[in-house]
Amino acid sequence: MTNIERLLPSDPLAFIQHCVQNGRMVWTYHVNMRLRIKGISRKSIVSSVHAYELIESYPDDKYLPSYLIYTEYAGECYHILFATDVEDENVRIVTTYRPSELEWLSDLKTRRRSS
Repeated sequence: MTNIERLLPSDPLAFIQHCVQNGRMVWTYHVNMRLRIKGISRKSIVSSVHAYELIESYPDDKYLPSYLIYTEYAGECYHILFATDVEDENVRIVTTYRPSELEWLSDLKTRRRSS
């Protein structure tokens, strides 16, 4: 965004949870493809809202500020990338995946540093 102030949520995790709990979500084409390919259900994303943990922030992301969320549902863990649209009070679900220990430490919340 050029010459336009980006609106950041004052509490990103609370904003994301509020939007998900109130159905104020936009499912991007990309995430819909990932869900199908990876066998991840929308229910796993929505129903695990109470377990969301913010693990990385990208306030200067290309289109909207975005946040990487860790969550668990039915014995599996997921990462979900949410873009936050504060002005329109919704989130865009950009992508989701099951984190790999090749890229993440054993807690699956801390990114491995490349050597």
